[in-house]
Amino acid sequence: MSRIRALRIGLWSLVAIAAVGSVLLATGIVSVNRMTPIPTGAAVEIGGRFSLTDHRGNAFTDEDVHGRPFAVFFGFTHCPDICPTTLFELTDRLKTLGAEAAPLAVLFVTVDPERDTADVMGEYVSAFDPRIVGLTGSLAEIDSVAKTFRAFYRKVPTGGEDYTMDHTAVVYLMGRDGRFVSTLDPHESEEIQLQKLRRLLRTS
Repeated sequence: MSRIRALRIGLWSLVAIAAVGSVLLATGIVSVNRMTPIPTGAAVEIGGRFSLTDHRGNAFTDEDVHGRPFAVFFGFTHCPDICPTTLFELTDRLKTLGAEAAPLAVLFVTVDPERDTADVMGEYVSAFDPRIVGLTGSLAEIDSVAKTFRAFYRKVPTGGEDYTMDHTAVVYLMGRDGRFVSTLDPHESEEIQLQKLRRLLRTS
């Protein structure tokens, strides 16, 4: 069984545990250990110019989302939990919003370009809403875009040559002008996230 087929089967399991997980997160019984706080304040700039490669092997820059509201999530395809859960939830939010979400671009930026080639990203994002664009690049390009969005990531050895990645777990919501608007937090309810997305779509 391929890893992507296994992922699709696993997503059905995520449907069943999502409600339970939301309750546990809300009550503090479990926590997301890949979360870092997002700086706030008038002096803080989040977002800006970037140049990466999409999951079809084409160049993809900030110009490709110019004039559109967009969401950005940093993660990696070998992630066992928060990444597939977040992308599944974004898929579900897009479905719920229906035609209202048509202007929204959703970008999934890998923090593990060593393993996440364009082909790997393409296979991975095929398990989710087709509007989600997988983005990869060189280590320098990924580091640059992560710094642009004030996103944290680091490689964590797990034994031998194996490793995992710690990374910021929020989804950045960006306005049509490319400016930071808000975030979707994994601790938030579906209702709160939908409210934020509708506000982004109507006012940005």
